[in-house]
Parts: sequence; C-alpha cells; structure tokens
Amino acid sequence: MLHDRARIHIQAGAGGDGCASFRREAHVPRGGPDGGDGGRGGEVVVVCDDSLRDLQAFRRRTHHRAGRGGHGEGALRHGADGETLTIRVPPGTQISADEHEGGELAGRRWELLADGQRASLARGGSGGKGNKRFANATRQAPRFAERGLPGEEGWIELRLKLLADVGLVGLPNAGKSSLLSRLTRAAPKVAAYPFTTLSPVLGVLEGAERQLIVADIPGLIEGASDGAGLGHDFLAHVERTRLLVHVLDIAPEITLGEDADAVANHATIERELAAHDQRLARLPRVLVLSKTDLVTEQRANVAIAEWQRRLGPEVPVLGTSSATRSGIEELASELLRRVSPLEHAGEGETSGAHATVGGGEEELAEYMVFRPSGGSGFRVERLGSGAFAVRGAGIERLLRRYDIENDDAMAYLEGRLRRIGVLRALEAEGFEPGDEIEIAGVTFELDPSTEA
Repeated sequence: MLHDRARIHIQAGAGGDGCASFRREAHVPRGGPDGGDGGRGGEVVVVCDDSLRDLQAFRRRTHHRAGRGGHGEGALRHGADGETLTIRVPPGTQISADEHEGGELAGRRWELLADGQRASLARGGSGGKGNKRFANATRQAPRFAERGLPGEEGWIELRLKLLADVGLVGLPNAGKSSLLSRLTRAAPKVAAYPFTTLSPVLGVLEGAERQLIVADIPGLIEGASDGAGLGHDFLAHVERTRLLVHVLDIAPEITLGEDADAVANHATIERELAAHDQRLARLPRVLVLSKTDLVTEQRANVAIAEWQRRLGPEVPVLGTSSATRSGIEELASELLRRVSPLEHAGEGETSGAHATVGGGEEELAEYMVFRPSGGSGFRVERLGSGAFAVRGAGIERLLRRYDIENDDAMAYLEGRLRRIGVLRALEAEGFEPGDEIEIAGVTFELDPSTEA
C-alpha cells in the first residue's frame, strides 16, 4: 500500500549549558573566570530524496529528535554543537505544522519537489554563555553562567502528492490499471471488480528520447470531492499532473449493466475534478475509450467520432484495448507529443528557484517556507495585591537562561530587566520592592534599587 500521509513529532536539540569555572593552578593567584560556552543544539532538516516513493518509514517511527549541544567546561573549552537530524522524504511532499499541535512550529509550511532540496524544520536551541563572558571591570569574578535553551519542537503532518506527468482518471473498473500495465512496465493488481486499485500506482512510459511518469489514480466516485469513498485522498494525487487521461468504458452497459451510461460516467468524473480544484478543470485532456475489443470496429469508430464532436478538437479521443493492445502505441505517441519537457529555471538549490508547470500557465515553487515572525515586546499584568506577571516570549527565554537561586545571576537578571524597560513598566503599574513577579510560571522577588 502507498503511504501518502504521516504525522510525526520533531524536536531540535537543546543548547548546552555554559560553565561557571575559575582558573586554578599553581603560582597563578586569582586566575579569573574561564568557563566555556555551551554548544548549539542540532537542527531538524528535511531533504528531498528521489529514491523514495512514499512515507512508509514514518509509520514505524513517530518521534524524531536532533542531538543536544555539549556543555561548556573550564579552561574556556566550549561544548560541541549538537548533531543535525536529517529526515528524508520523497519528491512532492508537503509538510505543515498545525496551529493547535504544532507548538513553536505552528503555521509553518514547506513543500519539496526536486531531488536534493532541503529545508530547516526546527532550529536548535542556542547554547548558554560561560562565566568568562560576564566578566568586566566591575564584575571581575562572575559566579554564574547561562543555561542552554530548548530547541523548537512540535507535531507536523506530511502529505505526499505524486509527481506524475500524466494522471489516469476514471470510474472504478474503467480499465485504467490494465491500460497502465500496457503503457508502462508497472504491474498493478488487475481484476474484474470495482476498486481493484486501492492506492496510486506509478509507471514509466519510455519514449525515444525521454520518459514520462504515468500515475493510475484509483477509481473516483460521485461525491469524491466531498470526501465520498477515498475521494480526498486520491484526488490530491492528480494536482501535480500536467495532463489528464480520462479513461472511459466504451460499453459500460456490457460490463456494468444496462442502466450504465458512458455520457453520465464522463460527466461525473469531470464534475468531481472541477469541484476539488479548478486547476484540474483547466488541465489538458485526452479521452481514452477503453475495452474496444468488446464492441465491433464500426461501433468503436462511431463512438470515437461522436465523442470527438462532443469535446471539440482540443481534446483528442482515442480508442484502446488492453486485451489486444489496439491503440496503445497511438496513445503513447500522443502523450509524449502533448507533454512537453519541463524547463528548469536554473541550477543549484535555492529557495527562489521555480519550474514551469502546465505549459507555462502556472509556476510552482520548488519549496516554500512560510514562517510567522516571532512576537516581540512584553506586557505587564497585575495579578493581585503585591503580585504581577510579565508576559512575552523574549522575557520568558531570558528567565530560562539563569538560576534564580543564584544571587549573582539574579543581580545580573535585574540589570537586564532594567535595561529592557521591564522594571519601569512594573513601577508604572504600582510595583514596589518586595512584591512578587511571575514570569513563565516562576515566581520571585526583585529589588529595583539594586544595581547589577
């Protein structure tokens, strides 16, 4: 089975802690601080790999974590950066982070289409500074260091949309699987009952100078665009195709019963494609009347002529028989003729590169990253008599850096809050020395009169 969806949790590595250390050796009195910095946490990177075809690997492993940064040590030894985690996905993979479960990744989107493309999904946490960084003329022996920050994490959804040049669409049992097996070397399961194909199947049509990827999209039914059957799952796979081959049973009354109507069957599929995505309605078409071996040659020719008049000259109509291979070569030649080679915008791996899609009518980015800007600033809330809260992502990260049980660290933190303007904002709300302050769930006291 083709696994075209997966939901995984990713976590970038946390930064290593800085070190609070002092140089101590013989004959070197007051050696001074020499604590090294912590290393940066490893990031989570996704890479497009053309050797992959589905997302099956993610069914076996749900949680993915990058390496943590090393802690700093004495003698100014800095911690090593955490190991980057590389996640490989097949071409055509869309990645999104849900607003509710995406955590720090919420709202971000990625899309990778070409082999070798890569994007950073989660950034590693920055490492903490060692106490050497805090030494100055008035603070010559700092007895504190920064902690490393956690890396970004959250749940992301991966969805694969097949990158095929040609998509075969039609009602169940229209003959698409048999047609694909004749056009290409693919070996889909074929049987005389509806919904033979339960997952999309890819095949390669070999031309004299190039190849085409042909996808057999599982049978659609009426209401597929509204989710009937497996409509949404399978309609998504035709969004990437550049040409649609509508496979229509030439004599449905023989295979499906007397009430079957080829015209109604054709209208059902076209209606569902347009309802799912208007771009599909604009894609070039080829109509294939399959199973011509079930009718006489005269009836087949009449049917082809009638459909050609109904659809107009812009939609070629061909008759084929997978049983006798009649019309297969003509169809292959028509597909190779109508699907022109893609013209790539340039070499290399840049986020701004584009590839021409759909005969130049539409451009599709190789991959796109939508990353909302982080919130800036802070706000002060009065929780009650003598109790205040300071909200803001930057302020919360700052607090996580320091040990509030360390007097030297708290003195430095007070100085930072004063320079940022937090203490001034607190005083404007009525803050007085001895009042409690809550930041990121941690409650402590500050004395604004203390100089850092």
